[in-house]
Amino acid sequence: MEFKDLWDLESAMQVLAHETVDGKLWAEAVEWLILHGPVEIRQLLLDASSLATGTSFPELKPSHYTSDGQPCYDIQDLAKSLNISELEVRDFLRQKDTESEKLHFFGDTGKVTVH
Repeated sequence: MEFKDLWDLESAMQVLAHETVDGKLWAEAVEWLILHGPVEIRQLLLDASSLATGTSFPELKPSHYTSDGQPCYDIQDLAKSLNISELEVRDFLRQKDTESEKLHFFGDTGKVTVH
């Protein structure tokens, strides 16, 4: 079963509203909403993600932005901020690409767009 078929809007929103939900399940619901939810909810979640990234990783700055305003990060900078190897970052993002239908874009320059 594909990731997009594992959730619907109602179930994803119920998970987000639940007070004691497991963190992994919550993250999956957010991921589904970013990929398949209504535009308004997607934008709210992307804005919140940008704010959380800036707060948690103030040293991590986008290297550029997509035409729709989404931040792009250098894989080397991501690895340094997360204190992991570039290979681990690439492997994680490739896994997300496979599971979630292109959450990330790899460019020849080593840049990555996180949606």
